[in-house]
Amino acid sequence: MKIALTGNPNSGKTTMFNALTGKIEHVGNWAGVTVEKKVAKLKSNLKSNKSEEVMVVDLPGAYSMSPFTSEESITSDFVKEENPDVIINVVDASNLNRSLFFTTQLLELGIPVVVALNKYDMVKRSGLIIDVPRLKNLLNCQVIETSALKESGLKELATSAIEYGKRKGGQVAPKIVEDDFEIKNKADAEKSDKMRFNFVNAITKKVEVRKVKSSNVTIADKADRIIAHKWLGIPIFGLILWAVFYISQTWLGPLLAGYLETGIEMLSNTVSGALESAGTNDFLNALIVDGIIGGVGAVIGFLPLIMVLFFLLSLLEDCGYMARVAVVMDRFFKKIGLSGKSIIPMVVGYGCAIPGVMATRTIKSERQKRMTAMLTPFIPCGAKAPIIGLFVAVFFPKASYMAPITYFVAITLIILVGLLVKRITKAETEVNYFMIELPEYRLPSIKRAILSMLDRAKGFIVKAGTIILVCNAAVFILQSFDFSLKLVGDEGVSSSMLATIAKPAAFLFIPLGFGIWQFAAAAVTGFIAKENVVATLAVCFALFGDNAEAALSTPGSDNVLIAAGGLTAVSALAYMFFNLFTPPCFAAIGAMNAEMGSKKWLWGAIGIQFGVGYTLALLVNQIGSLIVYGKPAEGFVASIIILIAVVILLITLIKRNKYEGVEGINQSRQQKEIA
Repeated sequence: MKIALTGNPNSGKTTMFNALTGKIEHVGNWAGVTVEKKVAKLKSNLKSNKSEEVMVVDLPGAYSMSPFTSEESITSDFVKEENPDVIINVVDASNLNRSLFFTTQLLELGIPVVVALNKYDMVKRSGLIIDVPRLKNLLNCQVIETSALKESGLKELATSAIEYGKRKGGQVAPKIVEDDFEIKNKADAEKSDKMRFNFVNAITKKVEVRKVKSSNVTIADKADRIIAHKWLGIPIFGLILWAVFYISQTWLGPLLAGYLETGIEMLSNTVSGALESAGTNDFLNALIVDGIIGGVGAVIGFLPLIMVLFFLLSLLEDCGYMARVAVVMDRFFKKIGLSGKSIIPMVVGYGCAIPGVMATRTIKSERQKRMTAMLTPFIPCGAKAPIIGLFVAVFFPKASYMAPITYFVAITLIILVGLLVKRITKAETEVNYFMIELPEYRLPSIKRAILSMLDRAKGFIVKAGTIILVCNAAVFILQSFDFSLKLVGDEGVSSSMLATIAKPAAFLFIPLGFGIWQFAAAAVTGFIAKENVVATLAVCFALFGDNAEAALSTPGSDNVLIAAGGLTAVSALAYMFFNLFTPPCFAAIGAMNAEMGSKKWLWGAIGIQFGVGYTLALLVNQIGSLIVYGKPAEGFVASIIILIAVVILLITLIKRNKYEGVEGINQSRQQKEIA
């Protein structure tokens, strides 16, 4: 049996899906989190027949069966073409007026529908009483009171859905109008929608039998006046970010990481001793201990920091704050031709850039969608957290503001790059009206935050045990042999295959302050997975310390990045920014390709991302050296030449597209005049 789970955005549909199936799909207390269908089996304890296979399909939120956005098309097409046995329509009980419009459309499809009257516990607390039996009669379908968050009413809901699904029809839709009405044009469609709205309003008035009057201004309204204020919202956001990063990167995260690092070191010593006792050769011993355990361990060592970060950000999502961030950022995004809706993919992108880019499909405007897909990877995702954690801990241990600064730098870059892209593409200014349903404030669920944290930690560990492990092994082997396949040894590592391949790239990084092959190799492997930057550094510098992970994380002048790599605080900041703001991993680039649907936009985005990361790192190193050390950094003259070339390139692109844009506008005007 196949159950389709449908509902308006932010009706609690994905929370319901998780409760019915036991899955841990990403849930956000705002609209537009689900952008593609998800399938899972109904939990066995919710079925009377344990052997019966019941599949639940979580569909993107939709307001109407007439698709307005791409995710609504997914829902509409699935319901019409995939023939589910029954539809569970998740309805926000606190907003029947809006929700039942979609419900009445579903009832007309001829597929059995069971309405899950969700968030019913919150409705009761608000003083609103819904006459559920009367609502059943008016809709002529089963209506179940549920709370997906508290997992109440699920057994009855699942039982009813299975029962109705086996009936295969027999459900008569309520009659919206007395006479048959055929829709022939847009005016007829608007008339039909108006009649449907009137019908829904009439139902709502009949079933909402009592509502306790409240003051015009609620506590939530008063809170929004401060939190979502156009000026106060920014410093509040900054303060919250600082608190999140202080707890995760400076206090609790490092405290927990210390225990994990001790465990990794014990594992490394145990394995090394076992291999020596077994009489394995030195190369195999080094490959396993330094290449695999050392490299992967360097990344895994930051897992507690990432878990604490994800936990805190999940709490912020669940309490309803992130939707307010979208409101605060809306006026800034309008300046670059976007809207606050573009902030949603970026919020999703802090966990991973891939779902963040995929979330851009909720944006109707093709240009805005492509721009958002280009800009979203600038947000430091979870894969970049080890880079931030490493360089902040080593070079800025007392600066608790450094980690949150990376996010504000990202937001600044998004706005500046957005303005630049707007100038280059000569896009006509669009009137953006950003509308978002601000979810109610609520106490965040600790359980859900823990589950979300564990799910993301699992993904991080799996990635470390697969992609990063393989990359580390490859890096170690390339570092150990030259092109004649001779073992180079510790002294001849500069003639290894890895060094030979990385040296040309290292030459390009001299003006940036990290022009040695080890840093170049780490930056290049970062395009496979950003965690590889830390892992590759651990492998490349393993020769300079007894323990690769410890050598990397040791603060002060004894740190291998300073002693052997020659990094200063300024060049370290430049290196961190380079890896944070250059193009994302290959998988995220693949997602960009899929969502943009244009090779021109894709390659343009990659070029801009690389140019931004490179130029920012160059400016940080050169200007920072002048300010901090009173002298220009190495490659100063080359930096001036590069900056002049960048300026000339940008002016050329803007001018070229200016003429093309004017010509296109003139052609458009001529066509309108002819018409």
